[in-house]
Amino acid sequence: MARWPKPPEGTWTQHYPDLGTGPVSFEDSISPEFYELEREAIFKRAWLNIGRVEQVPRVGSYFTKEIHIARTSVIVVRDRDQQVRAFYNVCRHRGNKLVWNEDPRAETSGTCRQFTCKYHGWRYGIDGELAFVQQEGEFFDLDKSELGLVPVHCEVWAGFVFVNLAPEPPQTLREFLGPMVTALEDYPFDRMTEWYEFRAENQSNWKLFADAFQEYYHVPGLHSQQVPGPVRNPEPNFECAHFQVDGPHRVVSTGGVRRWTLPPEFMYPIERATRSGLVGPWESPDIGELPAGINPGRVEPWGIDNFQIFPNLEILFYRGWYLIYRYWPTSYNSHLFEGVLCYQPARTVRERVEHEVSSVVFKEFALQDAGMLTGTQTALESAYRTARITDYPVNDQEILVRHFHKMVADWVGDYRGARAGV
Repeated sequence: MARWPKPPEGTWTQHYPDLGTGPVSFEDSISPEFYELEREAIFKRAWLNIGRVEQVPRVGSYFTKEIHIARTSVIVVRDRDQQVRAFYNVCRHRGNKLVWNEDPRAETSGTCRQFTCKYHGWRYGIDGELAFVQQEGEFFDLDKSELGLVPVHCEVWAGFVFVNLAPEPPQTLREFLGPMVTALEDYPFDRMTEWYEFRAENQSNWKLFADAFQEYYHVPGLHSQQVPGPVRNPEPNFECAHFQVDGPHRVVSTGGVRRWTLPPEFMYPIERATRSGLVGPWESPDIGELPAGINPGRVEPWGIDNFQIFPNLEILFYRGWYLIYRYWPTSYNSHLFEGVLCYQPARTVRERVEHEVSSVVFKEFALQDAGMLTGTQTALESAYRTARITDYPVNDQEILVRHFHKMVADWVGDYRGARAGV
């Protein structure tokens, strides 16, 4: 799909004729059958971000990731050549889960020289090779060189660790990300190593939470306290300054009044006291010149960029810090939401307090969105059961919602066609 700058006239949607302007079907969010197709068509074929290189800082550092929709667990480890590698988390003897602590369903991390199976003691090097077999002489024609851990395609971009579960990915990671996303790679992600992490189980389809962050049409209704009238431009609306798509990926940028220029009555007392809040610390340490990919619409004054990387990753850029969202489907009407706020390490107690206040205010903001979603999910399912309603109108500010659901439909359609031999 072509990329466009801010339209000189008319609407955003008319500049993307492939998207159309009619109602959008949300049957993809209520159908167990469609969820099963997404499992194969998207999550077993697309590049998935499962972490960052800071999680494997030295040789032998590892972490595991449970990818429920793919019914698999993955080990990510830094080997002796400093390469970040990924393997399926399964012993080659009798299929026991290899790396886990108290609960085999829980993710874990650590540092080791070898991975040892809890069941029969088989050991594997951090390069995945089978290193030791208990009572090896008891086996028949055992070839250890053929029984190493099964590798998962793994590539790193700008410190983000991606895996691809396809036998042979159709694209490299850089090809998949495309120019709009790779233009961000000079951003100093590696300097923002003070993290605040949130996880929540949400009773809604994974796409519905992603939809909530792809448009700001909902701000006046849902976030009137956090984003009061003087922030909206023109009041009482909140209209974004730039939308852009590139392949399956999207970005939305906001601009407008800086939070700290508002009258005191429009701030929480804790924001005034700590000079921090929803948009982060008011005075973040300078990070130098931003890469050209930030603020692609050249919005002034610029507020936030929200880059949505297909299928389930979002990176939000603020002034001097950034935020990660991931949506991991667990069923057709549930998912696991992850949020990570990433700051430059605090140099003083005050800066640490600023980061903590910002993370707490963010959590309240995100919970307002999350709190709506069970209602959305149950209503969509009810409307389908009782009236067979699946299509809903989408306005120009919701163009990225339209694009997202079309990309999901296209990937599923391509998979169906390939399976049918079309």
